[in-house]
Amino acid sequence: MKLRTSIFKFLTVCSIASVLISCKTEEKPDTKVAASHTLSHEKLKDKIMGGWAGQTIGVVYGAPVEFKYQGSIIDEYQVIPWHDHYVKYWWDKKPGLFDDIYTDLNFVNVFEKYGLNVSSDTIAAYWANTAYHLAHANQASRYNILRGIKPPLTGFWKNNPHADDLDFQIEADFIGLMAPGMVNKATEIADRVGHIMNSGDGWYGGVFVSALYSLAFVSDDVNFIVENSLKTIPEGTKFHDCIADVVKWHKQYPDDWKATWFELQKKWNKDVGCPKGVFLSFNIDAKINSAYVAIGLLYGKGNFTQSVDIATRCGQDADCNAATAGGVLGVMHGYSGIPEFWLKPLQEVEGLNFESTEMSLSKAYNLSYNHALGVIQLAGGSIEGENVVIPYEAPVPVAFEQNFENTYPISRDKIDISFTDEFSFEFTGNGYILYGNMVKRSKVDPDYIDRISKRLGSEVFGLAELNDPYVAEVEVYIDGVLDETVMLPMKNTSRRLEPAWKYQLPEGEHKVMLKWLNHKPEYEIRINDLIVYSENPPQSSLPQ
Repeated sequence: MKLRTSIFKFLTVCSIASVLISCKTEEKPDTKVAASHTLSHEKLKDKIMGGWAGQTIGVVYGAPVEFKYQGSIIDEYQVIPWHDHYVKYWWDKKPGLFDDIYTDLNFVNVFEKYGLNVSSDTIAAYWANTAYHLAHANQASRYNILRGIKPPLTGFWKNNPHADDLDFQIEADFIGLMAPGMVNKATEIADRVGHIMNSGDGWYGGVFVSALYSLAFVSDDVNFIVENSLKTIPEGTKFHDCIADVVKWHKQYPDDWKATWFELQKKWNKDVGCPKGVFLSFNIDAKINSAYVAIGLLYGKGNFTQSVDIATRCGQDADCNAATAGGVLGVMHGYSGIPEFWLKPLQEVEGLNFESTEMSLSKAYNLSYNHALGVIQLAGGSIEGENVVIPYEAPVPVAFEQNFENTYPISRDKIDISFTDEFSFEFTGNGYILYGNMVKRSKVDPDYIDRISKRLGSEVFGLAELNDPYVAEVEVYIDGVLDETVMLPMKNTSRRLEPAWKYQLPEGEHKVMLKWLNHKPEYEIRINDLIVYSENPPQSSLPQ
């Protein structure tokens, strides 16, 4: 690898043009836009290409620090590398890094195959049969679909503990690209797609990102884009309040993104849903990661390099947040406006298909362009010779949703047991979730581990063999009554992420028993942690 090079040599100054202003309105300037926006075909495609390119660049830039900084800033003294051939290096080293892109492209392919009005059920069926590895809300939704559950129940929090995770946030980019300037059309598409894997704040993350991309086609004022994208989220939701705080703090500390980051940590660094993050430093909650994107955009001031770098240095899911910031800036400035420093390494892979797909960036450029033309015409826009007339839409809030209401995590107890017959425990509260997984005790082929490691990096799921047909059947009894029979497949793409959970039981004492009906000697179920919930927020036991 070549010597690391500081990106700060390559900062570019990007002018910020004012938004189009309607002469008939007396609203504040940052809300004024023309009723339509005209782009040449060349400019429209250039912006779409910029969105895909910027997203991919951000993924790679954040790769070496992804989840390495959980609840801490990546300070400037740590130089994050970037150099010629760097994208190809990660392409070969860790194909799974590009999941932000190829999950997006999965949906692009669905709209190409089934049309722009494709139903949520059809999208879900296609999604459930993808061959690549998924995690968190994505995998939970795929499991639900394969078990016969239909959207939006597949992403509903009582069926999907990861419902507030950022999964939809990191795969909603394609929506804004196919609905340029038509922000409410973007949120309608987000409704069809996003409720497959998320709900509540998790869904809002994708709605927000869809709007950011959509508005970047008609404005190059990042303050306008962020503040108007926020208008798609209902006031009074935690997601809206979190991003509104970032906007407020940006005005309070206009030249100090770290001050806003610290305020954000103090108030919003609380993950209540994702079993991997509750009471731990790991946090892929959509609110706070979308807030990192907003910080990158607002403090980057329209500069591609600064925006991607700041979003990365906020930490947590650093590659995904940098990808969103890069994609939005890529749309704003167009492919032709992305500095060569960033673009040249990307061009080595543009024609290559992503892992387990028949899609490349070059194909994405063309498909999203064609989809955008179709959506523009469906929305009442027009194609007039060399120009495309986009019917701009003022943002309207989507439906109000809030997950985990009256459901507060109050404890996380280390269990660390494996069972092959029965397992029982007691708790006091109104809900629980077991953090654990199915495993096979037979020796794992080292070559298999090596292949999986290259695909998934540090998240090696060697315990979940790719094509093992075994499915465990487990009865779950709550207070002596059979609550459900869960199926736990060993096959990687079909797996259930957590063995059992239940929310919003009557507050009080409960006893849970898991009974394995079809145990085989080579398999076991591991229980790592028990997380308990209550309708009452946790109270300190320290003396006042």
